[in-house]
Amino acid sequence: MEQAKNIKLVILDVDGVMTDGRIVINDEGIESRNFDIKDGMGVIVLQLCGVEVAIITSKKSGAVRHRAEELKIKRFHEGIKKKTEPYAQMLEEMNISDAEVCYVGDDLVDLSMMKRVGLAVAVGDAVADVKEVAAYVTTARGGHGAVREVAELILKAQGKWDAMLSKIH
Repeated sequence: MEQAKNIKLVILDVDGVMTDGRIVINDEGIESRNFDIKDGMGVIVLQLCGVEVAIITSKKSGAVRHRAEELKIKRFHEGIKKKTEPYAQMLEEMNISDAEVCYVGDDLVDLSMMKRVGLAVAVGDAVADVKEVAAYVTTARGGHGAVREVAELILKAQGKWDAMLSKIH
């Protein structure tokens, strides 16, 4: 896929992309989310190959913050209502253009970002409006390997996949 060849930054939504979109709230009001280990590997291999990964999410969650730290995601933005604001800051800091960014989303709040980036990706169970603007729709559902699938798509397009495989085993 041509758009994937020059990607330098992958921005992920969380709920519905890194998770299956379900939020479990216990009797004490504490939220928890499930993350797929394959998606974590996708983040790691992107970083190993020099592609930065960022999270922009509208919610604030200790579980998400912990997962970002665990995956060494330095560009972590939570509680964001207008996702284009930290996005513009990242473009400036990294000295990159929209064409060098991939955004992975699943729902209506992701549309403004998806319409702006060079590679817009919808997870397999995204809403129809998001799938319509996506250049690529994953086979995997959100929280079930979609991020890992995007990582492979980008790294294969950039010719980095085989070299990465030799690094990790």
